[in-house]
Amino acid sequence: MLLAVLVFLRLLDPPFLEDIRLKVFDGYQHLRPRPYEKAPVAVVDIDEESLKRLGQWPWPRTRIAELIGKLNDAGASAIALDMVFPEPDRTSPQNILPLWEGTEAHRLLEANMASLPDHDKTLAHTIQKSRVVNGFALLNEPNQNRPSLKTSFSFTGKNPGAHLAGFKGAVMNLPEIESASPVNGCINNLQERDGIIRRVPLVFRLGEDLYPSLTAGAAALHLKETSFLIRHGEDGGKAPFMASGITALQTHGISIPTEPSGRMWLYDTGYVPGRFIPAWKILTREISREEIQGKILFIGTSAVGLKDLRITPLNPAAAGVEIHAQLAEQILLGRFLRRPPWAGLAEGLYLAISGVFLTALMPIFGAWGGFLAASLAIAGAVTAAWQCFLKTGLLFDPFFPASGLLALYVIISLLNFLKTEKEKRQVRTAFSRYLSPALVAELVKHPEKLTLGGQTRTLTLLFVDIRDFSGIAENLDAQTLTQFINRFLTPMSEIILKAGGTIDKYIGDCIMAFWNAPLDDRDHALHACQAALNMRNFLVGWNLEMRKEAEAQQKIFTPIRIGIGINTGECCVGNMGSAQRFDYSVLGDEVNLASRLEGQSKVYGTDIVLGPRTVERLGNLAALELDLLRVKGKTKPVKVFGLLGDGSLAGNESFKKLQELQGRMLAAYRAQEWEKALGLIE
Repeated sequence: MLLAVLVFLRLLDPPFLEDIRLKVFDGYQHLRPRPYEKAPVAVVDIDEESLKRLGQWPWPRTRIAELIGKLNDAGASAIALDMVFPEPDRTSPQNILPLWEGTEAHRLLEANMASLPDHDKTLAHTIQKSRVVNGFALLNEPNQNRPSLKTSFSFTGKNPGAHLAGFKGAVMNLPEIESASPVNGCINNLQERDGIIRRVPLVFRLGEDLYPSLTAGAAALHLKETSFLIRHGEDGGKAPFMASGITALQTHGISIPTEPSGRMWLYDTGYVPGRFIPAWKILTREISREEIQGKILFIGTSAVGLKDLRITPLNPAAAGVEIHAQLAEQILLGRFLRRPPWAGLAEGLYLAISGVFLTALMPIFGAWGGFLAASLAIAGAVTAAWQCFLKTGLLFDPFFPASGLLALYVIISLLNFLKTEKEKRQVRTAFSRYLSPALVAELVKHPEKLTLGGQTRTLTLLFVDIRDFSGIAENLDAQTLTQFINRFLTPMSEIILKAGGTIDKYIGDCIMAFWNAPLDDRDHALHACQAALNMRNFLVGWNLEMRKEAEAQQKIFTPIRIGIGINTGECCVGNMGSAQRFDYSVLGDEVNLASRLEGQSKVYGTDIVLGPRTVERLGNLAALELDLLRVKGKTKPVKVFGLLGDGSLAGNESFKKLQELQGRMLAAYRAQEWEKALGLIE
């Protein structure tokens, strides 16, 4: 279903797909821009320095005429004006004269007006004597302006007018300037939706009339040709994915491949200083004849203030005239980019065929096999498209088939994942009611462990119990006692779980937990002790809360105290019980010792009692030796310790002094030096 939707989406080719495709083609040019090659094309640039040296824009048209004259005299094959002169020159004497009306200067100038030049006529006269392509601009707003038809168009197949960019009006030169040139051309550069100029029309339509672009007109004049042949792909629209419309523009034996709308792809070089000749150097004769002779020269501006800057794939601030020059270079050098009419069909077929294979292979070879197949198919699309660009200039979009294949892989993997998760949820549901969450997670990963049996591991065990619970329970009814014990066990359990412990069981008001099984925990002793300290700290706030509730209900409050025993040693841990019912638990002497240590906490007056192997693994926690203790069932005594605090207490000078005194006291005590021991206790 997804594959069918993707193929249908490619058939529709919505605008957002084209936007992505254009970005991919931009990426091609970023990776491998067109190398700049010497071609008989240059830009005569009215740049910032020219304005600084020769005055602000607009220049008097006599200066433009002088510039054209010098270029023509130097042997330029075509001079294309990327500008329009729709209004009379304000600097002409006849236009300036009214500003001085009523003055003596006005009477003197008026008497000699016939001898003063008309700037527009001067420019028109220079254009008439030169090989100039006049520019004009087309508008979407209707007006009566119609540029002169100076080139002719013929076409193969259907009339291509419906595919061309159509306009309703024009901004054109003054009549005397308009009629002076042998060729004219449209200066419009049409940008894409994102503002980037990638494709420029070579032919425009105004009403029923066809006009060349400034680039096409300049190339025709350079080639001494004024007629064009438009090739139309008559059968282009008969197959799905096939683009119909114009395929090429031909003149003087040169065939220029185009988009169906008559647009030519810009194969960008980026900014190249060698393409530009500053206008001031022409006017001051600092450029040799060899740099001008036989070239198409586009006169335009790169000055920021004149606002003729455009965005191209490789240049965020390209002069508009530079785009015309680059297109002319491509035409004369034969360096074109093309997107074949059947490109969409090829991309759609590649996705469909690869998608069918991927859909068939993944259930057989699984996620990793599917990943390999999808990766190979995606790499194939990207590699083929890149090589076509490098070798032939053909533009194919690898993004759509690649993203389609990726989407197929993700969806199929997701369906398989959901199926697996459903099976895992069944395992969780079956066992989470009587196994720890960590164990459930382990069993989900390894269901084969769901058998009777165990293993010997070094664990840290913890028992926590409420002191004098029997006395507390006597004063509570069954419902209140249940609420009380649940309210106590819940946060204590959360503390254990957050510290990475596994809760073995609840024994009335007692919790038994252990660390380092079923999951490995290298610092299991430290984490168990941190859990114990957190439980003790939590109990302070919990008692305050319980006191407030008791006072609000006018009841007697008895502070809750706990005892905690922690021991580390080798135990047998695993699934224990019967074939009908079993539990994940631990057995061994070290478990018994941990339970005994919890019971001894009230004897020694400290709430956390540690076994010796736990203390060995603690690091810098504040532990104090209490005694040598022989618990029930043991023949040899073991050292037991009280856990008083964390690392900050361990580094405290008062604790260090206490630790030193405690050591001396125990030495005296064990030597039966009673008076000395009592003195040290004091």
